[in-house]
Amino acid sequence: MQQDILVNWSPQETRVAIVEGGSVQELHVERTLERGLVGNVYLGKVARVLPGMQSAFIDMGLERAAFLHVADVWQRHPEGEPPSGRNGQPQVPIEKQVFEGQPLMVQVIKDPIGTKGARLSTQISIAGRLLVFLPQDDHLGVSQKIPADQRDALRRRLTALVGAAGGGFILRTNGEDATDEELAEDIAYLRKTWTRIRDSATRLPPPSLLHQDLNLLQRVLRDMVSEETQTIRIDSREQFGLLAAFGEEFMPAAVGKLQLYKGERPIFDLYSVDDEIAKALGRRVELKSGGYLIVDQTEALTTVDVNTGGFVGARNFDDTIFKTNLEAAHGIARQLRLRNLGGIIIVDFIDMQREDHRDAVLAEFRKQLARDRVKTMAAGFSQLGLVEMTRKRTRESLAHLLCEPCPVCQGKGTVRTPRTVAYDILREILREARQFNPREYRVIASPKVIELFLDEESQHLAGLSDFVGKPISLQSETAMGQEQYDIVLL
Repeated sequence: MQQDILVNWSPQETRVAIVEGGSVQELHVERTLERGLVGNVYLGKVARVLPGMQSAFIDMGLERAAFLHVADVWQRHPEGEPPSGRNGQPQVPIEKQVFEGQPLMVQVIKDPIGTKGARLSTQISIAGRLLVFLPQDDHLGVSQKIPADQRDALRRRLTALVGAAGGGFILRTNGEDATDEELAEDIAYLRKTWTRIRDSATRLPPPSLLHQDLNLLQRVLRDMVSEETQTIRIDSREQFGLLAAFGEEFMPAAVGKLQLYKGERPIFDLYSVDDEIAKALGRRVELKSGGYLIVDQTEALTTVDVNTGGFVGARNFDDTIFKTNLEAAHGIARQLRLRNLGGIIIVDFIDMQREDHRDAVLAEFRKQLARDRVKTMAAGFSQLGLVEMTRKRTRESLAHLLCEPCPVCQGKGTVRTPRTVAYDILREILREARQFNPREYRVIASPKVIELFLDEESQHLAGLSDFVGKPISLQSETAMGQEQYDIVLL
């Protein structure tokens, strides 16, 4: 399917939209002051070792200590044998590999998400245009996306190019048709980068940043361009020049797809990208047939509920459900990419009685997920009719990046009713009356709560005033949220 990439740049943030078939499929946002950490290499210091969890916390100079699990601690192993801890081999305990206060070179493999710190690995990997360099290994591999009958020949070419200098390399998918000269240039660039990292590690004290991954604009050329990409349109003349220069050096094949956008309309208006962003931040997603999805994101997992809504177009109820679920399979796969949802995802398709319908919906869902550049895995229908799946999570979701918890409901999604708040106030006045002896109580609350006291709850308020023997006055404050109130003792 043909693909266009739109880049909207400003000094504050870079926004990238990937458009396929006329609709937005992916959104990427990077703010100058909030760049992701994935791929960065640090010289950190071991702050704490937890043998019971087989993990350690590493101080990298960030707001929160980062997390290193024993499974992510690199160990050299004989060529041809799997790393320790797999296939029954014993894993060396973490307390025998690291100690508190130890300087340690680490790489971020997951950004800090929510209340969790970054996740780390001690196995360093440096991504180039055509290859991924594993400086601590000697393994030479080829991307699994390259056809199996071509991998052996590519591995032999790679072995000859790497030579005696060693180091591990993995050929990326876009390196399948690369010439020996292009591969040799990428090998030289990656080795030079690793030399610079090692030199910095000997000179700088922990914690220090040794290597920073490419910014979003550069990653567009390295990671997002494919054979299906027709154009890469960017609306900044300055960034267009910088990206073209970067592409000429590292990705010359992609430079021809770069275009400077000179239109008067904002570039994202071409495909209503801002409208898609607004929709991607909502719970409800409308389907063309009249059905809809409800997407709820929590700390532990994401749930997607499919509903028929107003769709009554099929000849019978079973066909209505089947067609809604087929359309939902497309919509869910797109929403996962659009919202950058990761981790555990539970999909509640509408219950289908026929097994062939369930098989067809699951097959279509997996087909749409296969178009995702991020690794996904979908299981079959469970006994409860749910589809459990996972999608690799490395960066914050779109909602976490662009939004923050509501200051009124504190992220709960609901607020207490004015009557509930009013009764809380009455109980609080009673508590205050047992401890203090003011001349008067003044209630300051939101207009809806005050209105309730003046109308339906006026009798209860008067009864409490008589009971405590003090007058109670009311003051409306429009700046207060519905749950907020103050009781002032005068």
